[in-house]
Amino acid sequence: MKHFLTVNDIESLPDWVNEAISLKKNPYQFEGLGKRRTICLLFFNNSLRTRLSTQKAAMQLGLDVMIMNFGNEGWALEYGDGTIMDQGTSEHIKEAAQVVSQYADIVAIRAFAGLMDKEKDEAEEVVNGFARYATIPVVNMESSVGHPLQALADAITLKENETKKRPKVVLSWAPHPKALPHAVANSFVQMMKMQDADFVITHPKGYELNAKLTQGCQIEHDQDKALESADFVYVKNWSSYSDYGKVLSKDTNWTMTMEKLGNAKFMHCLPVRRNMIVEDAVLDGNQSLVVQQAKNRVFSAQIVLKKLLENL
Repeated sequence: MKHFLTVNDIESLPDWVNEAISLKKNPYQFEGLGKRRTICLLFFNNSLRTRLSTQKAAMQLGLDVMIMNFGNEGWALEYGDGTIMDQGTSEHIKEAAQVVSQYADIVAIRAFAGLMDKEKDEAEEVVNGFARYATIPVVNMESSVGHPLQALADAITLKENETKKRPKVVLSWAPHPKALPHAVANSFVQMMKMQDADFVITHPKGYELNAKLTQGCQIEHDQDKALESADFVYVKNWSSYSDYGKVLSKDTNWTMTMEKLGNAKFMHCLPVRRNMIVEDAVLDGNQSLVVQQAKNRVFSAQIVLKKLLENL
Protein backbone atom coordinates (compact mmCIF):
# COMPACT_ATOMS: atom_id res chain seq x y z
CA MET A 1 0.00 0.00 0.00
CA LYS A 2 1.70 3.18 -1.23
CA HIS A 3 -0.97 5.63 0.00
CA PHE A 4 -4.23 5.43 1.96
CA LEU A 5 -6.68 7.50 -0.06
CA THR A 6 -9.94 5.53 -0.20
CA VAL A 7 -11.71 2.61 1.46
CA ASN A 8 -10.52 0.52 -1.50
CA ASP A 9 -6.96 0.80 -0.16
CA ILE A 10 -7.95 -1.50 2.71
CA GLU A 11 -6.39 -4.80 1.71
CA SER A 12 -8.69 -6.96 3.86
CA LEU A 13 -11.41 -5.27 5.89
CA PRO A 14 -11.98 -8.21 8.30
CA ASP A 15 -8.25 -8.55 8.95
CA TRP A 16 -7.76 -4.83 9.54
CA VAL A 17 -10.77 -4.65 11.86
CA ASN A 18 -9.60 -7.61 13.91
CA GLU A 19 -6.09 -6.19 14.08
CA ALA A 20 -7.44 -2.84 15.27
CA ILE A 21 -9.50 -4.50 18.01
CA SER A 22 -6.40 -6.39 19.13
CA LEU A 23 -4.35 -3.19 19.03
CA LYS A 24 -6.81 -1.49 21.40
CA LYS A 25 -5.73 -3.93 24.14
CA ASN A 26 -2.10 -2.81 23.91
CA PRO A 27 -1.86 0.46 21.91
CA TYR A 28 1.89 0.88 22.41
CA GLN A 29 2.99 -2.58 21.30
CA PHE A 30 4.39 -1.19 18.01
CA GLU A 31 5.82 2.01 19.48
CA GLY A 32 9.21 1.32 17.93
CA LEU A 33 7.85 1.42 14.37
CA GLY A 34 7.74 5.19 14.27
CA LYS A 35 10.92 5.91 16.19
CA ARG A 36 12.87 8.78 14.60
CA ARG A 37 10.18 9.17 11.95
CA THR A 38 7.80 12.10 11.46
CA ILE A 39 4.23 12.53 10.24
CA CYS A 40 2.98 15.88 9.00
CA LEU A 41 -0.75 16.59 9.38
CA LEU A 42 -2.02 19.26 6.99
CA PHE A 43 -5.47 20.70 7.68
CA PHE A 44 -7.18 22.75 5.00
CA ASN A 45 -10.37 22.59 7.11
CA ASN A 46 -11.29 22.50 10.79
CA SER A 47 -11.17 19.33 12.84
CA LEU A 48 -11.62 17.91 16.33
CA ARG A 49 -11.72 14.08 16.20
CA THR A 50 -9.60 13.74 13.08
CA ARG A 51 -6.80 15.94 14.35
CA LEU A 52 -6.64 14.54 17.87
CA SER A 53 -7.23 10.89 16.97
CA THR A 54 -4.63 10.87 14.19
CA GLN A 55 -2.12 12.61 16.42
CA LYS A 56 -2.82 10.14 19.22
CA ALA A 57 -2.45 7.20 16.85
CA ALA A 58 0.86 8.54 15.56
CA MET A 59 2.19 9.07 19.09
CA GLN A 60 1.26 5.51 20.07
CA LEU A 61 3.40 4.31 17.18
CA GLY A 62 6.33 6.46 18.34
CA LEU A 63 6.04 9.02 15.54
CA ASP A 64 6.93 12.68 15.94
CA VAL A 65 4.01 14.84 14.80
CA MET A 66 4.01 18.18 12.97
CA ILE A 67 0.68 19.95 12.41
CA MET A 68 -0.14 22.82 10.07
CA ASN A 69 -3.49 24.54 9.55
CA PHE A 70 -2.87 25.18 5.90
CA GLY A 71 -5.95 27.31 5.33
CA ASN A 72 -4.65 30.22 7.39
CA GLU A 73 -0.95 29.41 7.86
CA GLY A 74 0.24 28.36 4.42
CA TRP A 75 0.43 29.89 0.96
CA ALA A 76 -2.59 29.53 -1.30
CA LEU A 77 -1.74 26.60 -3.59
CA GLU A 78 -2.12 26.23 -7.33
CA TYR A 79 -2.97 22.77 -8.69
CA GLY A 80 -3.31 23.16 -12.46
CA ASP A 81 -0.65 22.25 -15.00
CA GLY A 82 0.72 25.07 -17.12
CA THR A 83 -1.08 27.75 -15.12
CA ILE A 84 0.16 31.32 -15.31
CA MET A 85 0.19 32.18 -11.61
CA ASP A 86 -0.71 35.86 -11.86
CA GLN A 87 -3.77 35.69 -9.61
CA GLY A 88 -4.30 34.67 -5.96
CA THR A 89 -2.17 31.53 -5.65
CA SER A 90 1.41 31.82 -4.43
CA GLU A 91 2.83 28.29 -4.55
CA HIS A 92 2.31 25.28 -6.78
CA ILE A 93 1.42 21.85 -5.44
CA LYS A 94 4.49 20.47 -7.29
CA GLU A 95 6.89 22.31 -5.01
CA ALA A 96 4.75 22.16 -1.87
CA ALA A 97 4.36 18.37 -1.97
CA GLN A 98 8.04 17.79 -2.67
CA VAL A 99 9.11 20.17 0.11
CA VAL A 100 6.82 18.48 2.68
CA SER A 101 8.36 15.18 1.57
CA GLN A 102 11.75 16.45 2.73
CA TYR A 103 10.45 17.21 6.22
CA ALA A 104 8.30 14.14 6.97
CA ASP A 105 8.02 10.40 6.36
CA ILE A 106 4.21 10.43 6.00
CA VAL A 107 1.83 13.28 5.21
CA ALA A 108 -1.88 13.22 6.12
CA ILE A 109 -4.31 15.70 4.58
CA ARG A 110 -7.81 16.98 5.31
CA ALA A 111 -9.52 19.04 2.58
CA PHE A 112 -13.29 19.31 2.24
CA ALA A 113 -15.48 19.64 -0.84
CA GLY A 114 -16.38 23.16 -1.91
CA LEU A 115 -19.84 21.92 -3.03
CA MET A 116 -19.87 24.45 -5.86
CA ASP A 117 -18.26 22.49 -8.70
CA LYS A 118 -18.90 18.73 -8.80
CA GLU A 119 -16.18 18.05 -11.37
CA LYS A 120 -13.60 19.97 -9.36
CA ASP A 121 -14.56 18.25 -6.11
CA GLU A 122 -14.46 14.80 -7.67
CA ALA A 123 -11.01 15.53 -9.09
CA GLU A 124 -9.76 15.63 -5.46
CA GLU A 125 -7.08 18.12 -6.45
CA VAL A 126 -5.60 18.54 -2.96
CA VAL A 127 -5.23 14.90 -1.90
CA ASN A 128 -4.49 13.64 -5.41
CA GLY A 129 -2.07 16.51 -5.98
CA PHE A 130 -0.05 15.48 -2.94
CA ALA A 131 -0.24 11.80 -3.94
CA ARG A 132 1.05 12.72 -7.40
CA TYR A 133 3.98 14.89 -6.39
CA ALA A 134 4.95 13.78 -2.87
CA THR A 135 7.66 11.15 -2.48
CA ILE A 136 6.21 9.87 0.81
CA PRO A 137 2.94 8.07 1.67
CA VAL A 138 -0.20 10.21 1.71
CA VAL A 139 -3.13 9.58 4.07
CA ASN A 140 -6.63 10.90 3.42
CA MET A 141 -8.02 12.41 6.65
CA GLU A 142 -11.20 13.38 4.72
CA SER A 143 -11.34 14.70 1.22
CA SER A 144 -13.98 16.07 -1.12
CA VAL A 145 -15.63 12.72 -1.72
CA GLY A 146 -14.34 10.30 0.92
CA HIS A 147 -13.57 9.77 4.59
CA PRO A 148 -11.95 6.32 4.73
CA LEU A 149 -10.59 6.67 8.28
CA GLN A 150 -14.13 7.26 9.54
CA ALA A 151 -15.47 4.30 7.57
CA LEU A 152 -12.79 2.04 9.01
CA ALA A 153 -13.64 3.23 12.54
CA ASP A 154 -17.29 2.51 11.77
CA ALA A 155 -16.40 -1.02 10.67
CA ILE A 156 -14.53 -1.56 13.94
CA THR A 157 -17.54 -0.30 15.90
CA LEU A 158 -19.94 -2.55 14.02
CA LYS A 159 -17.76 -5.58 14.69
CA GLU A 160 -17.48 -4.79 18.41
CA ASN A 161 -21.25 -4.52 18.78
CA GLU A 162 -22.65 -7.14 16.43
CA THR A 163 -24.89 -9.78 17.98
CA LYS A 164 -25.69 -11.74 14.83
CA LYS A 165 -23.75 -12.97 11.84
CA ARG A 166 -25.60 -10.84 9.29
CA PRO A 167 -26.94 -7.66 10.91
CA LYS A 168 -29.27 -5.17 9.28
CA VAL A 169 -27.52 -1.81 8.91
CA VAL A 170 -29.40 1.29 7.77
CA LEU A 171 -27.82 4.52 6.54
CA SER A 172 -30.43 7.23 7.03
CA TRP A 173 -30.34 10.81 5.77
CA ALA A 174 -31.34 13.48 8.29
CA PRO A 175 -32.09 17.20 8.00
CA HIS A 176 -29.44 19.88 8.48
CA PRO A 177 -29.58 23.66 8.16
CA LYS A 178 -26.70 23.90 5.69
CA ALA A 179 -25.22 21.94 2.80
CA LEU A 180 -22.84 19.17 3.85
CA PRO A 181 -20.46 17.04 1.74
CA HIS A 182 -21.01 13.43 0.71
CA ALA A 183 -17.66 12.14 1.96
CA VAL A 184 -18.77 10.27 5.10
CA ALA A 185 -21.80 8.71 3.43
CA ASN A 186 -19.77 7.72 0.36
CA SER A 187 -17.10 5.91 2.35
CA PHE A 188 -19.66 4.27 4.64
CA VAL A 189 -21.44 2.87 1.58
CA GLN A 190 -18.15 1.61 0.13
CA MET A 191 -17.26 -0.02 3.45
CA MET A 192 -20.67 -1.66 3.84
CA LYS A 193 -20.39 -3.21 0.38
CA MET A 194 -17.40 -5.13 1.79
CA GLN A 195 -19.50 -6.48 4.67
CA ASP A 196 -21.83 -9.45 4.98
CA ALA A 197 -24.85 -7.44 6.07
CA ASP A 198 -28.39 -6.51 5.12
CA PHE A 199 -27.63 -2.92 4.11
CA VAL A 200 -30.27 -0.30 3.30
CA ILE A 201 -29.89 3.38 2.38
CA THR A 202 -32.85 5.64 3.08
CA HIS A 203 -33.31 9.28 2.11
CA PRO A 204 -35.89 11.61 0.55
CA LYS A 205 -36.09 11.70 -3.23
CA GLY A 206 -33.52 14.08 -4.63
CA TYR A 207 -30.83 13.03 -2.15
CA GLU A 208 -29.52 10.05 -4.09
CA LEU A 209 -25.77 9.61 -3.68
CA ASN A 210 -23.43 8.97 -6.60
CA ALA A 211 -25.03 6.02 -8.42
CA LYS A 212 -21.60 4.54 -9.17
CA LEU A 213 -21.07 4.09 -5.42
CA THR A 214 -24.56 2.89 -4.51
CA GLN A 215 -24.88 0.43 -7.39
CA GLY A 216 -26.19 -2.84 -6.00
CA CYS A 217 -27.39 -1.28 -2.73
CA GLN A 218 -31.00 -1.34 -1.55
CA ILE A 219 -32.42 2.19 -1.52
CA GLU A 220 -35.70 2.95 0.26
CA HIS A 221 -37.41 6.36 0.31
CA ASP A 222 -39.77 5.35 3.11
CA GLN A 223 -37.69 5.81 6.27
CA ASP A 224 -40.05 3.85 8.52
CA LYS A 225 -39.98 0.88 6.17
CA ALA A 226 -36.18 1.02 5.92
CA LEU A 227 -35.80 1.04 9.70
CA GLU A 228 -37.87 -2.10 10.30
CA SER A 229 -35.85 -4.70 12.28
CA ALA A 230 -32.66 -2.65 12.02
CA ASP A 231 -29.71 -3.64 14.23
CA PHE A 232 -27.65 -0.50 13.52
CA VAL A 233 -28.82 2.89 12.28
CA TYR A 234 -26.17 5.26 10.95
CA VAL A 235 -27.59 8.77 10.61
CA LYS A 236 -25.92 11.41 8.43
CA ASN A 237 -26.90 14.46 6.44
CA TRP A 238 -25.63 15.14 2.95
CA SER A 239 -26.57 17.72 0.31
CA SER A 240 -28.03 16.86 -3.05
CA TYR A 241 -25.70 15.15 -5.51
CA SER A 242 -27.84 15.59 -8.63
CA ASP A 243 -28.57 19.26 -7.83
CA TYR A 244 -25.03 19.51 -6.58
CA GLY A 245 -24.43 21.01 -3.15
CA LYS A 246 -28.02 22.20 -2.70
CA VAL A 247 -30.28 21.78 0.35
CA LEU A 248 -33.55 20.53 -1.12
CA SER A 249 -35.30 19.79 2.14
CA LYS A 250 -35.02 20.33 5.90
CA ASP A 251 -37.89 17.96 6.65
CA THR A 252 -37.69 17.30 10.40
CA ASN A 253 -39.82 14.18 9.93
CA TRP A 254 -36.47 12.56 9.10
CA THR A 255 -34.93 13.46 12.48
CA MET A 256 -33.96 10.29 14.36
CA THR A 257 -36.03 9.61 17.49
CA MET A 258 -36.15 6.84 20.06
CA GLU A 259 -39.45 5.71 18.59
CA LYS A 260 -37.93 5.31 15.14
CA LEU A 261 -34.71 3.77 16.44
CA GLY A 262 -36.47 0.94 18.24
CA ASN A 263 -33.93 -1.57 19.53
CA ALA A 264 -31.20 -0.61 17.08
CA LYS A 265 -27.82 0.86 17.99
CA PHE A 266 -27.34 4.48 16.91
CA MET A 267 -24.27 5.64 14.99
CA HIS A 268 -23.07 9.06 13.82
CA CYS A 269 -19.61 10.35 12.92
CA LEU A 270 -19.92 13.62 14.94
CA PRO A 271 -20.19 16.54 15.22
CA VAL A 272 -23.97 16.26 15.40
CA ARG A 273 -26.71 18.87 15.70
CA ARG A 274 -28.91 17.83 18.61
CA ASN A 275 -32.66 17.80 18.04
CA MET A 276 -32.14 18.40 14.32
CA ILE A 277 -30.23 15.32 13.20
CA VAL A 278 -31.18 13.29 16.29
CA GLU A 279 -33.08 13.92 19.47
CA ASP A 280 -31.35 14.18 22.86
CA ALA A 281 -32.89 10.95 24.15
CA VAL A 282 -31.10 8.92 21.46
CA LEU A 283 -27.69 10.55 21.92
CA ASP A 284 -27.85 10.35 25.70
CA GLY A 285 -29.24 6.81 25.80
CA ASN A 286 -27.42 3.50 26.10
CA GLN A 287 -28.06 2.62 22.44
CA SER A 288 -25.76 5.38 21.22
CA LEU A 289 -22.35 4.33 19.91
CA VAL A 290 -21.10 7.78 18.90
CA VAL A 291 -18.44 8.10 21.61
CA GLN A 292 -17.19 4.58 20.91
CA GLN A 293 -16.97 5.44 17.21
CA ALA A 294 -14.90 8.51 18.10
CA LYS A 295 -12.55 6.40 20.20
CA ASN A 296 -12.17 3.95 17.33
CA ARG A 297 -10.94 6.79 15.13
CA VAL A 298 -7.63 6.44 17.00
CA PHE A 299 -7.32 2.80 16.06
CA SER A 300 -8.47 3.14 12.47
CA ALA A 301 -5.72 5.74 12.01
CA GLN A 302 -3.21 3.64 13.93
CA ILE A 303 -3.77 0.57 11.75
CA VAL A 304 -3.34 2.64 8.60
CA LEU A 305 -0.16 4.31 9.87
CA LYS A 306 1.19 0.96 11.05
CA LYS A 307 0.70 -0.55 7.57
CA LEU A 308 2.44 2.41 5.93
CA LEU A 309 5.35 2.38 8.40
CA GLU A 310 5.89 -1.34 7.84
CA ASN A 311 6.40 -0.61 4.13
CA LEU A 312 8.83 2.32 4.50
